[in-house]
Amino acid sequence: MSWFKRVMGLEAPLPKSTAASVSSPLGLRSGGMLCLDSSLKLLLDGHSYVVLPGDEKVWAVGEIDLGQAMVLRRFYLDDEDYFLQILSNGPLPEDIQDIVLFGYYSATPINSRDELLRLTGPDSKIGLPTYEHEGEVFERQWGTETGQTELTPMDENVVSPDTAYRVKHLSMLYARETGLIDRREFLLFSVEEDEQGNITLTTAVGVTLLSTDINVL
Repeated sequence: MSWFKRVMGLEAPLPKSTAASVSSPLGLRSGGMLCLDSSLKLLLDGHSYVVLPGDEKVWAVGEIDLGQAMVLRRFYLDDEDYFLQILSNGPLPEDIQDIVLFGYYSATPINSRDELLRLTGPDSKIGLPTYEHEGEVFERQWGTETGQTELTPMDENVVSPDTAYRVKHLSMLYARETGLIDRREFLLFSVEEDEQGNITLTTAVGVTLLSTDINVL
């Protein structure tokens, strides 16, 4: 999304040596080409609302350290509406725990504390055990409260070929079964704050991918 590249552009470019891209167990990297299996679109048709992108270069790479050797990496594509997320606990392909392709649904700039409370506070539906989106019911993945739970804080370090940036997240993840084996659909809400203090509420819808769905050039 254009707002994301604008955020990245707020910082002066770093020397190439300090802006080196982060790789993944699949060999994804900034400048690499992500190619999805051509049969995937037909497989997901009628099961997921995610519209798959064509072959796209990776523009930027984000990394979130979750602790206990677990790392969440996000590969933001040249088509700014998408990012590929990989959860792993090591450098090898067999260390991958989860792969999800996300497409942004919306990005809402937050201009005041009152607006933030209205969208994500106690009177919001975000954080409740279930959330209905586009007629589908998603179940909360984080938190065990019977009512609303707090958003989860995460710090993401993002690197592109000539820029590095940090984004603070307050996030909540939901999921639903699609009816396909090993394929779930996800709904991710995130209050994102850049180093300049700009705040955006993003909504993204994702679907589980398998490593065999992905080819990296």
